[in-house]
Amino acid sequence: MGLQDFLNNDLVFIHTSARTSEEVFKQVADKAMSMDMITDAFLEKVTEREKNFPTGIETERFGVAIPHTNPEYVTKQFIAVVTSEEGVPFSRMDDANAQIKAKVIFVLGLNEPHTQLESLQAIMAVLQNDDKIQQILDSTDVEQVIKSILA
Repeated sequence: MGLQDFLNNDLVFIHTSARTSEEVFKQVADKAMSMDMITDAFLEKVTEREKNFPTGIETERFGVAIPHTNPEYVTKQFIAVVTSEEGVPFSRMDDANAQIKAKVIFVLGLNEPHTQLESLQAIMAVLQNDDKIQQILDSTDVEQVIKSILA
C-alpha cells in the first residue's frame, strides 16, 4: 500500500483558517467522524499525544508536522493533508520547548503498524523535498495537492 491508498479528497484542507494545532485536529476529526473513519476519542487522543510527543519538523525552508494517535482510535485508515499560509504553531519533535510554524500538516489516521512505518517513510521523502512542499503550498485545489504529494 502506498500514500495514494490513504489520501482522500475530503480530507485535504487547503489554506486552513485554523490558528492552533487543536483547531487543525478538530477540523480533521469533524470530517473523519462524518465519514465513520475514527472513534469518538480520536480528537482528544491526537491532541493529547501531540502535547506529549510533539511532531513539528523544520525542513530547510518550511515548518511541517506529522501528528497521529494510537491505532485503536482509527476505524478506517486515512492521511489528512492540511496547508496553511500563515503556519500553525507546533512544538518541535527534537526540542519540545521550541516551536515551528507548520505550513504543511499530515494528520495520520493509521491502524496497522506496517502501514504506519511505510507511510511515515513516504511522507518523510516528501518532506525532504522543499520543491515538493512548495508545490503543495502553491496548490489551489485538492487534486493538485494530492498530485504534488504523489509525483
